[in-house]
Amino acid sequence: MIRKALFCALLAAPAFASEDIPDKYPQSVLYSKPVEVIPNVFSAIGATAPPTYENAGHNNNLSFLVTGDGVIVVNGGANAKLAEALHAEIRAVTDQPVRLVINENGQGHAMLGNSYWAAQGVDIVAHVEAKTVFEDNSFQILEGMKRYALENAEGTEAVGPTITFEDRYDIEMGGMKIEVLYLGPAHSEGDVSVWLPDERLVIAGDIAFHERMPPIFAETCTSCWIETWDTAFEPLGALYVIPGHGHPTNMAQVRRYTRDYLVYLREQIAEHIDSGGTLDDAYYVDQSPFAHLDTFEELATKNAGIVYTEMEFE
Repeated sequence: MIRKALFCALLAAPAFASEDIPDKYPQSVLYSKPVEVIPNVFSAIGATAPPTYENAGHNNNLSFLVTGDGVIVVNGGANAKLAEALHAEIRAVTDQPVRLVINENGQGHAMLGNSYWAAQGVDIVAHVEAKTVFEDNSFQILEGMKRYALENAEGTEAVGPTITFEDRYDIEMGGMKIEVLYLGPAHSEGDVSVWLPDERLVIAGDIAFHERMPPIFAETCTSCWIETWDTAFEPLGALYVIPGHGHPTNMAQVRRYTRDYLVYLREQIAEHIDSGGTLDDAYYVDQSPFAHLDTFEELATKNAGIVYTEMEFE
């Protein structure tokens, strides 16, 4: 009953639609203190606003697993200061050493904190495509982080993963089974999910969003993302979902705000194209059912334009 009550409390956590959401953990560079989602699975929930000086780039979820024979961290963090702060929280929970870091993708807030973990002698695992994307863009990613993080960027270097895989990377540690899975194309190249089959919990990465609008990149294939969701992600049968962004929840909720949003936007753009609509007008297709999501103002029109470009010649 305690486990159920904790999870229900997490589901009830409110979403605040503003870039000015106050820091929830002012004594730390982390945006929020890690919470135990289920026994031995913790996550420091990031801001649903864009990366800013105030949140130090902690706008994604930084998770860790206490296996009994070591700790596995999921996401390196947006800079070395965030990684160090997360390590302090881990040490407050357990004296087990960090043995592995998993990068969910090749974006800065997944990989830029790798430099801290590498300095601790910890191996870092990621999908081969995520490594390539990060290495190809590391200078721009690092400089972009420095511009908003200022002194919180100190000590951060661009360090990629030390271990890569293509389809899956299986781990057994301390009696815990962990499957790092590339399920197919989704939000960005090399997106992976961390699946705990015995616990029926998935640390989804950026295949799943909650409480904030999913950003769609120029390289994103939205039809592929939907197919990956329908054929590989949802069939996992997860009871608990820690999304890439937003509070821990369940599959129905992330489906509503990720897969169903993508389907809805594609339907709106398809109708627009069929009626002879132009790119200039596509930016303003109706997305009002999702206007309550954080980052709607920053992303809705951009998403519509990118999907129009994607679908124009489908």
